[in-house]
Amino acid sequence: MPNPVRVTVWGENRHEQIEEHVAKIYPQGMHTTIAEGIVENLGDGAVVRTATLDDPEHGLTEDVLATTDVLTWWGHAAHAEVADDVVERVHRHVLSGMGLVVLHSGHWSKIFMKLMGTTCTLRWRSEHDRELIWTVDPTHPIAQGVPHPLVIDEDEMYGEFFDIPAPDELVFLSTFAGGEVFRSGCTFRRGHGKIFYFRPGDQDFPTYHHHDVRRVIANAVAWARTDLPARRLPELLRYDTGAFFEGKSYAGPIG
Repeated sequence: MPNPVRVTVWGENRHEQIEEHVAKIYPQGMHTTIAEGIVENLGDGAVVRTATLDDPEHGLTEDVLATTDVLTWWGHAAHAEVADDVVERVHRHVLSGMGLVVLHSGHWSKIFMKLMGTTCTLRWRSEHDRELIWTVDPTHPIAQGVPHPLVIDEDEMYGEFFDIPAPDELVFLSTFAGGEVFRSGCTFRRGHGKIFYFRPGDQDFPTYHHHDVRRVIANAVAWARTDLPARRLPELLRYDTGAFFEGKSYAGPIG
């Protein structure tokens, strides 16, 4: 695309403030490290800013979202603190064409569950498991330049059953030391928006410093950008017979 993709990296930023070991791994916050990885991989092809839970309106004002092509989301300890009106705002922008990349425990965020329409629950264990991320769709743009398998020496385990709708595309599948498997890289389309869920990234581990994890996130950002010339919600239109190009907005069942 001729213009840089405009990215907002959203992070809860709570663990880094209250847990010393997390602050040592991410002294500027996970959101900053994730943003640096996107810039590292996309360079001048991206304009990246960050926002956090404690910013006014969680940093996700109407103006911010209107000028965001792709939003990345990491949350864990404070899902319930995300205001419902902000969730509705993000949801509207996704349906209108804003891309969304949901990371790790963002699977239980209000916005992801709303978009999925399921509990998004799973099995988990945090015992320093090795994770192997296998590429099951090597032709997908998100998989480009990613080793097969991608090896993460230590991270939290997520396992099936993962209560999500069947993905539109399954890009990655993870296996763990305990024998578990997990659909760890999934795409979805909702309205005009493209969504990617990527599993790695527990706060207790330096996963977002991992070169290949950063590559996947950057690839996902590039992929999630819409091809629409302008953002718009899907609309119910009435067309007269033979009127292929000009429709009328819905005026109600007796309008």
